[in-house]
Amino acid sequence: MSLTPKQIESIAHLARLELKPEEISAYAGSLGSILDMISQLEKADTGNLEPMAHPLEGQVQRLRADQATSGNERDLYQRNAPQVEAGLYLVPRVIE
Repeated sequence: MSLTPKQIESIAHLARLELKPEEISAYAGSLGSILDMISQLEKADTGNLEPMAHPLEGQVQRLRADQATSGNERDLYQRNAPQVEAGLYLVPRVIE
């Protein structure tokens, strides 16, 4: 797939990249080859494949019990805050 210089400039703008005019053709070739590879992957027949939970057969993810491991330590953490009221952090107003 070939990309036009205008498309490359648009992509560079979205990515916040500053490209020199002589770099545009190199990026067009690189991005074009990436898009060609993706179009080849899209042609693969995946209709009869089942999704996998793990790439290695028979492997499962070990899960720990869903239990709280520490108590509420809000008061400890709020000791360092410059301003706290009723258990809430007070911050300066930034929008008028």
